[in-house]
Amino acid sequence: MFIHWGLYSLAARHEWVKNRECLTDEEYKKYFDHFCPDLYDPKDWARRAKEAGMKYVVITSKHHEGFCLWDSLFTEYKVTNTPWGTDLLKPFVNAFRDEGLRVGFYYSLLDWHHPEYPVDSRHPQRDNHEFRKNDEQRDVLKYAAYMRNQVEELFTQYGEISSIWFDFSFPGKDGKGRDDWESQKLLDLVRELQPDILVNNRLDLPGTSDFETPEQFQPHEQPKDENGNPVAWEGCQTFSGSWGYHRDENTWKSVEQLLGMLIDGVSKNGNLLLNVGPTARGTFDQRVCDRLEGIGQWMIKNERSIYGCGAAPVGWLPPNECRYTWNSKTKRLYLHFLAWPFKYVSLSGLKDKVIYAQILHDASEVCFYKTEENGNGNFIPSPDDLVLELPILKPDISIPVIELFIGN
Repeated sequence: MFIHWGLYSLAARHEWVKNRECLTDEEYKKYFDHFCPDLYDPKDWARRAKEAGMKYVVITSKHHEGFCLWDSLFTEYKVTNTPWGTDLLKPFVNAFRDEGLRVGFYYSLLDWHHPEYPVDSRHPQRDNHEFRKNDEQRDVLKYAAYMRNQVEELFTQYGEISSIWFDFSFPGKDGKGRDDWESQKLLDLVRELQPDILVNNRLDLPGTSDFETPEQFQPHEQPKDENGNPVAWEGCQTFSGSWGYHRDENTWKSVEQLLGMLIDGVSKNGNLLLNVGPTARGTFDQRVCDRLEGIGQWMIKNERSIYGCGAAPVGWLPPNECRYTWNSKTKRLYLHFLAWPFKYVSLSGLKDKVIYAQILHDASEVCFYKTEENGNGNFIPSPDDLVLELPILKPDISIPVIELFIGN
């Protein structure tokens, strides 16, 4: 679970609202003055994440707006100075750990509020010439030191942190990259304070990250490094078109679409980081709750096809509109149907490999036969194929899964 939460939840029209509407600090201050999530219950959040089948969480400790969810000693722009008045991260961390989930922090490299952050192409005041006149007085290296101070707070006050999600570098004209962030110093600090942590790939330091982060799209194959070697990756996706709470946004994905992204990612040796944008009162939108519940119901009966699974062995290609996942320890291959076929499906190259097959959610047997056993004359699969005989009607589950037991 990814969680984007900040002052933008009051605006309720995208987490980049300050940028999109070119709001000044004075115009944005009303959200700071009225931030009071009186219904905040991190135990409820953690329970919903656990019931959906999630194993870890990443929360925006500070997003691009610069607002901090903890009581940082290095800024006044923090939750303890709002009407809410207390640290949001400590109860959050405790609640998710109590449910057995690992905890990670997102930390924005951008900061549209900090007085030493120079204006750039992403800044809300990028087109304000009067504002830019004072830009020469800003020192990005002072800002880089500020970031290191805050990261040290996050990594020394909340126990073991499993991952850090820095976001994001945009080097080049009117941008910022590794020299501005002093990325190597920042990375060295992270590794020193949390030796076992996983660090993402957005510091503009090629070859130093632990995982890649394709955002809002599904890669065609497992991402690779500059030498062509497969790398660990995590697809970050939203329920709708916004990361922060967006009251009027209506492009919400169905449970089936969300499950399809999860399955597709696992089939390419990846994880899914699925985002929630809580409301300004500290609750999950009902549309989020409905989808989390739907995902959880599917996971109860099909989790064997997700946990401990990855890409199928090379050469085992699934049929059209299907995805394979493979558990190498149990030697079980899982066939996920994104579209239900009519009665028969042919599996290439599996003729002599499958010893038993069943629909996973109810363990009902699926009959199969090999090419030489095909006597109905309806189709002639390739000699190496295995043919499954399926129910005419799609089983009553979002995405049906066939569990194939592979022999030695």
